[in-house]
Amino acid sequence: MKRRKSENKHWSSRLLIIAGLLVCMSLAFTNKKSTSTTAVAANTTTTLKSKVEEKMPLYDSLDLGALGLSRQAFEYALMGFNNLLDAGKIKKDNLLSILDFSLPSGKKRLFVIDLATGELVFNTYAAHGRNSGTSVATRFSNKMNSYQSSLGFYITGDTYNGKHGTSLRLQGEEKGINDNALARGIVMHSASYVDESIIASQGFIGRSQGCPALPGNVYKDVINKIKDGSCLFLYSPDKFYTTHSKFLNEKA
Repeated sequence: MKRRKSENKHWSSRLLIIAGLLVCMSLAFTNKKSTSTTAVAANTTTTLKSKVEEKMPLYDSLDLGALGLSRQAFEYALMGFNNLLDAGKIKKDNLLSILDFSLPSGKKRLFVIDLATGELVFNTYAAHGRNSGTSVATRFSNKMNSYQSSLGFYITGDTYNGKHGTSLRLQGEEKGINDNALARGIVMHSASYVDESIIASQGFIGRSQGCPALPGNVYKDVINKIKDGSCLFLYSPDKFYTTHSKFLNEKA
């Protein structure tokens, strides 16, 4: 009887040891998984940061600052570009277009950059919406019939022949910020009021119903270059946009 009790006690001790080992193994696996997840997240952040840093020297080599492009606009544009690229949204991965609304409309504020060759392909005028401001755009909207520009990242679509001639469809990629662009008819097209003679007479170009309208002498070349799957970024140091854009506040 004493021997049986001793054996039972012995097996109970073994079971406790085995249970303890299983608990330790489980904790070790959990910690390893957590560490691995953290490492992956850190690596993703580092990768996005490195992609942006890799292209930032173009800002100086192309003398974009002297041309008026905000360094912040360029950095933000690279962030969103890489996010969209990683998401498989961009087909033309060598092109990045930036429309810098921190500049007045009397300045050439559309920049089309070839990231592969390091070339500034186009630098020209572009209009903003009539209700966004006079010389400088300061108000933005995603609403129908607002006649305001919408900030953020777009993917260029196909072209069609509209009342302004060749026009480029723009797919807004930011929910609540510019995703109504197609429904609003926000497209890139030419306009007679986007002209240096208008600037000479009143100091700023005319305004659109929200479209980034271009000069008649260059619009076809720009549209044909960036159509069908390139990234277009409409920038302003607007606090609502910079704090709500998923591309500027989430990592790829």
